[in-house]
Amino acid sequence: MVGFTTLGIFMKRWRMQVLYLGRVQGVGFRYQTKRQATGFEVSGTVRNLLDGRVELIAEGERSELEEFRKAIRECGLGPMIRNEDVTWTEATGGFRGFEIVR
Repeated sequence: MVGFTTLGIFMKRWRMQVLYLGRVQGVGFRYQTKRQATGFEVSGTVRNLLDGRVELIAEGERSELEEFRKAIRECGLGPMIRNEDVTWTEATGGFRGFEIVR
């Protein structure tokens, strides 16, 4: 998926899936992630997985997504994260806003 920047230049949009492992459930991780998303031009979801991980799926420009991921670690959640498994694919455009999924 391609979008326009304010300068009218085409920018490729990406989908970033991050699987967080560590002490990431029951500590407000999803809510803090949603709060961080409001400061970025990203859309997507965050949810707890049954195996104890948290899954983040977000779409936007790659640099914006990388900054969003960095902000999640730097907002106080970093010490709770033991591992991040990141996968990049092309955006599908299927998200509107950013939501916590149950």
